[in-house]
Amino acid sequence: MAPDRRRDLLSWAIVAFVLLLPVPGLLHYQGPPMEEGFMLVFPERLLHGDLPHRDFLHLYGPGSLWVLAALYKVFGADITVERLVGLAQHALVAFGLLALLRPWGRRIATSAAVVAILILIGPLGLSAMAWNGALAAAICSLAVGAAGMRREAAGATTTWWYAVAGALAGVSLLYRPDLVLAVGLGFAALLVQIQRGRRRPLVLGAIGALALYIPHVATSGVAASVRGMFVEPVFELRAGRSLPVPPSFGHVDGFLQRAGSLRVTGWPLPMLPVSVQIYTWFLLVPASIVVVVLAAWRLRRALPGTDRATSYWPAALFCAGLLQQAVQRPDTAHLSWVTGVSFPLLIAAVAWLVESRRPSWAPRRTGVVGMAVVAVLLVGVIPFYPVRTYADLVTQTFGWNRFGFPITHDGRTFYFGSAEGAADAQKIVDTLAASAKPGQRLIVGPRDLSRTNYSDVFFYHLLPDLTPGTRFIEMDPGIADAVGSPLAAELRRNDWLILSDAWDDWSEPNASSHSRSQAANHVVERDYCTVATTPTFTLLRRCR
Repeated sequence: MAPDRRRDLLSWAIVAFVLLLPVPGLLHYQGPPMEEGFMLVFPERLLHGDLPHRDFLHLYGPGSLWVLAALYKVFGADITVERLVGLAQHALVAFGLLALLRPWGRRIATSAAVVAILILIGPLGLSAMAWNGALAAAICSLAVGAAGMRREAAGATTTWWYAVAGALAGVSLLYRPDLVLAVGLGFAALLVQIQRGRRRPLVLGAIGALALYIPHVATSGVAASVRGMFVEPVFELRAGRSLPVPPSFGHVDGFLQRAGSLRVTGWPLPMLPVSVQIYTWFLLVPASIVVVVLAAWRLRRALPGTDRATSYWPAALFCAGLLQQAVQRPDTAHLSWVTGVSFPLLIAAVAWLVESRRPSWAPRRTGVVGMAVVAVLLVGVIPFYPVRTYADLVTQTFGWNRFGFPITHDGRTFYFGSAEGAADAQKIVDTLAASAKPGQRLIVGPRDLSRTNYSDVFFYHLLPDLTPGTRFIEMDPGIADAVGSPLAAELRRNDWLILSDAWDDWSEPNASSHSRSQAANHVVERDYCTVATTPTFTLLRRCR
């Protein structure tokens, strides 16, 4: 085997090792309960004939649900299947970056892919969230497009390369239509760099993928689709999910981040307070993007038409378009989603800026500088979430500090973060399974239904013989609890109700801390009787 080929395989092996090392622990780890719950429940509702936006609240495009529904049809609706899809999404991001940055050399490309894994795998584990799927498709679109341009420069055929790149860009928007700015910027930069006569496959590929919105809108309905993908996430949800910009310096704003910071597994180095790390992390988002775009611009001017310039410019503009994700809710998940791209690209940016100032330095030396800058940020400035969380996940692979206790029913499993909570949930599941009749309706929500900040969606997954009795399988503030919400009417037709007090202490500096419509609470008080109760959950049935 040629030396270059061996070194390429070594790069792939290093990235695969870093990606797979925490996976055994993550397969039995408590992911985000609501988010992972609806990636299990929503696709299965599709298989039962329900449609997103029309029959159940869904804030994104249909792409992720279609893919998961197809896999669940073949392999069954199982948390391991769902998490393996999430693993595949992380792998596509990492290996897409590896391919995209290959013109910068193996060291920079490999380190960039590793950094992406360290940052992206922590917030949601292996949950097959729509964001990671959209990011994977977008990064792979840029990588395939860059490979097509290299083939074009060599005089080779590029039709299928550009068609695939365009289709992947369209698929990204099928997952997350709110990525339109980032995908649009990257796609436009790619399109402009391609020779005029060879652009058509790229455009047709994108149009072909986006045309899949037509059957979705035709079946779910125009009004429901617009409401679900635009009105509800942009207007109705923002007041209850937005956080201060910039984040508070002396206080962690996000409720889930405060809860997550209680899990302390140790860190051997001095560390800033968690709230200061989040504040600094937010400032690093625009700073890293500015450096990436500046380096890409200077590279285009200094080395026009080179592989590095033509591949890096679309990636830099795509990265710039991600900024709005960090601004709309600057918690650790959203900051990860942006810096999972900007920090890997920052390695190449710093290397180029140093190279342009010190042309006598060898590329290996400038690459080390780029890697060192990002390493200092991750280890010395914001270690608590990316690096410490990754280390925590790796230790769980070897059986230490396990954070996941199973709740099971009829061959299905979900993992809860505490043994006590898992035992409480298991009691409710067992009681309901013994008492309910197939086809009866079930609603799951917080104990105070005037503050629908969260819901334990996993109960729907564990009890598939029961039909969700509400459109609000996913409960969000300002939507399910809004004045005029159909939740109260749904409760009047419902059979069983599971209420949780796990989220009673929810508090954020936004409208989620306010009580809204009491109509649903009044129905529960009047029409429901308690069947079983635990410290965390209460099971009720409609008794009048």
